[in-house]
Amino acid sequence: MAEAGSSSEGDGEEELTGSSRAAILLMALGEDRAPEILKALGPKEVHTVGVEMSTLSNISREQIRGILEDFIEEIGGRTALGSNADDYIRSVLTKALGEDKAGGLIDRILMGKNSKGLESLKWMDAPAVAEMIRMEHPQVIAIVLSYLESDHAAEIIIRLPGRTRSDVIMRIATLEGIQPSALYELDNIIEVQTSGSGGAKTAPLGGVRVAANILNFVGSSFEGEILGQIEESDAELGQLIEEQMFVFDNLIDMDDRSVQTLLRDVTGEALLLAIKGADENLKDKFLRNMSKRAADMLLDDLEAKGPVKLSEVEVAQKEILSTARKLSDAGEISLGGSGGEEYV
Repeated sequence: MAEAGSSSEGDGEEELTGSSRAAILLMALGEDRAPEILKALGPKEVHTVGVEMSTLSNISREQIRGILEDFIEEIGGRTALGSNADDYIRSVLTKALGEDKAGGLIDRILMGKNSKGLESLKWMDAPAVAEMIRMEHPQVIAIVLSYLESDHAAEIIIRLPGRTRSDVIMRIATLEGIQPSALYELDNIIEVQTSGSGGAKTAPLGGVRVAANILNFVGSSFEGEILGQIEESDAELGQLIEEQMFVFDNLIDMDDRSVQTLLRDVTGEALLLAIKGADENLKDKFLRNMSKRAADMLLDDLEAKGPVKLSEVEVAQKEILSTARKLSDAGEISLGGSGGEEYV
């Protein structure tokens, strides 16, 4: 949202987001080299960078030069590019995100390098994936959904039979890992379906946090139904999952700097719909972290906006929550309270 943050004046390079800088770098590399890089990105990353590329304007030569210099400095001095790549990935991501946040991401990246079947599911729409796995054992479904992005998994799980949903979420929450050989076998089966490693260490998939993240993206009616069924079977597990869930009202616990950062990545339409059904205190928090002109415009739009469907409000709130989680995972904001980490 161009004017949402209170520090939105000016066009300095320091205000560019990471995705904007990536888009500028790709455009600077040209039509021959950029596609090779895009091939290595996931579907959501391609979409994010693609949107940024389509909206870039008024980028100065100084900004482009600065971004290229930063990139060259980052890779400069490195030799034997590609050797010990796993160690390099672990080192870079751990330094960037911290050991706790980077751990799961690193394992998913390294595990995914040879997972052609499972990777292909990330590019398929939810109905197609749901149809493919609906007759599988709930444990297999749990592994598959643990491998996918939480919002994608949520779209899939609401298309599964009612009782299967809670069974699968419980299995995700209690999943501690999977043997690489079993993952490899599952990957091969899925690869065959979509096309018409030894050792004792398990690959980390699932867990309470993954189950909670998936439930964060299903609608409120599904969320209540699934949680209720889980609590009937295992009250303690249901409580653990609920404690890890993060809802829109929890954004009230964010500090002002984090709110301003979040607002820069939120569209005006999503914010308008989301705060239409928000608590007054949370609405005020958003408004006071916007420039006066942006806040006045938002208030005018709210006043002019007629009644909206609750489902539209929920979709907008989920969109903002998704953005908030991504910024938090990248270490750019602190969510605070439930779903976030404490800072000292």
